[in-house]
Amino acid sequence: MQPFNLQPSTWNALISQFPNPHFLQTTEWAQVKANYGWQPLPFVWYEGDDVVAAAMILKRALPIRGFSARLSVLYAPKGPLMDWENEALRERVLGDLQSFAKKQGAIFLKLDPDVVLGTGIPESEDEQLNSVGENLQSSLSRRGWRYSDDQIQFRNSVLVDLTEAEDDILMRMKSKTRYNIRLAGRKGVVVRVGTPDDWEMLYKIYAETSVRDGFAIRDENYYKTVWSIFSSQTSDFRLPLTEPLIAEVDGEPVAAIFVFYFADRAYYVYGMSTTNHRNKMPTYLLQWEAMKRAKERGCTTYDLWGAPETFDESDSMWGVFRFKQGLGGEVVRTIGAWDYAPNPLWYKLYTKLIPRVLDVMRSRGKKRTRRVTSHE
Repeated sequence: MQPFNLQPSTWNALISQFPNPHFLQTTEWAQVKANYGWQPLPFVWYEGDDVVAAAMILKRALPIRGFSARLSVLYAPKGPLMDWENEALRERVLGDLQSFAKKQGAIFLKLDPDVVLGTGIPESEDEQLNSVGENLQSSLSRRGWRYSDDQIQFRNSVLVDLTEAEDDILMRMKSKTRYNIRLAGRKGVVVRVGTPDDWEMLYKIYAETSVRDGFAIRDENYYKTVWSIFSSQTSDFRLPLTEPLIAEVDGEPVAAIFVFYFADRAYYVYGMSTTNHRNKMPTYLLQWEAMKRAKERGCTTYDLWGAPETFDESDSMWGVFRFKQGLGGEVVRTIGAWDYAPNPLWYKLYTKLIPRVLDVMRSRGKKRTRRVTSHE
């Protein structure tokens, strides 16, 4: 386990060669988090002259009054990146990460690599289990890691295969979804690529969506930071990038999404809409246009960014999931986030305290967001 000291662009090129590289492991995402109190720590593992594993670890120091201990939390979002079928390498990497967490005085180290546990809805006829994910879970448990109560990223998602022709991708969708895509076109919905001049308007629509649907979002500056860092134009389709796609009716923005691109995958990360012209189905056309643009960029997969933890109607994501299902993707379930806690006492105190802090922060965030929408 060695620090990576080359140029940031070299890091992105390096990790794009691993299985399932993720935009949350890029230098751009590390730069976003560095603006909000996190220290990026890129590490690599060698076998001879070859890099066989990599992890962008984010560190946040936690100064606590009255204590001399140098406490911190560590997180490798969607990392490490490596061949998880290589058992010897897996044990080496996990061992090194545990030693690193101890040396850093970490309350915990969290990792959530995109290692597949299974595909299809559990207990359905389409379900298929993946031994790599099962073996990794067993190894983590044996080593003292624990499945985290704080799942930062979505554990499950819906992935659309973009390798087929457009007509074949459409035919995999549910008939109602295809109908709504065509309806949007007939009703005059037009999709365009947004620019930085649209960001203020997009945040207001996002705030409106969060108030209407009851989820918390961050302040406007946070999203502008994300969008600006990832929006630098590049002709290299393999490099990280984001773009907003905006659906309009007679020039009025009615819905939008932000699509992120990295390596051979596109991600639908942020979605927003107004209540105007919803009967014209703009969100359906947005997703179809996003898939076509991703395919043009050379992406082979479109990640719809999130599926329920529990696959039944009691899950808060069920309605959104049904929409995503209609787009013809496959449910992919990963191992989720796991924590290694060198000091169980600090970990217990932290995991009891942090939910209360987050509840307060979310409550304040919702009040702030309502103020944004009330000023429109």
